[in-house]
Amino acid sequence: MKPIIKVIIPAFNEQDSIGNVIKDIPAIVDEIIVISNNSTDHTEINAKNAGATVLSENRKGYGYACLKGMDYISQQSIKPEIVVFLDGDYSDYPEQLTEIIAPILKDGIDFVVGARVKELRENGAMTPQQIFGNWLATFLMKLFFNAKFSDLGPFRAIKYEQLLALKMEDKTYGWTVEMQLKVLKQKMSYIEIPVKYRNRIGVSKVSGTVKGSIFAGIKILGWIFKYSFK
Repeated sequence: MKPIIKVIIPAFNEQDSIGNVIKDIPAIVDEIIVISNNSTDHTEINAKNAGATVLSENRKGYGYACLKGMDYISQQSIKPEIVVFLDGDYSDYPEQLTEIIAPILKDGIDFVVGARVKELRENGAMTPQQIFGNWLATFLMKLFFNAKFSDLGPFRAIKYEQLLALKMEDKTYGWTVEMQLKVLKQKMSYIEIPVKYRNRIGVSKVSGTVKGSIFAGIKILGWIFKYSFK
């Protein structure tokens, strides 16, 4: 029996990329849910025209958008087996979704992260502060939890029941690291799959600004230290 798969895509002013993202998602996905995070451009109409379910979340924040998508799924009568999170900027390769979910389908793994490994990244696709931030966060997770993560990549898949068990709460930049920390704390099975990564369409709302980079770094480190001393 084919598993039900839903994709959640937070999007803030991604009118030029969102159609490409949706188009490249494999047909095995049952529903693509785009959450317009206070977009002021044509993100919503372009996503609808590409065939996605479109929700609006006016409170700015990556986590707010993801939680909106999860709330929408929770109200559906038929729940998915797998939820995939994917960014709306076309930096990931949506067609690799089949590789991301394969460990869940074949081996029963709970959680899979698409790792943006150096050899598969376009030059400039990740800023120096992103690369350093990822290194520091994953180093600390290894130090405190003996984790095997190498990236906080946004392209990820998780069993729906396990996603609910995590009781996600971060509203902004800490969403990805919160998920990984809670997976570790709850001793869920996880694996990384190397994924390709290209220069995004448009300007990054986080790593593209000094303010965004600082706030993201503070949030990520805050989550790590919070869980390290629990």
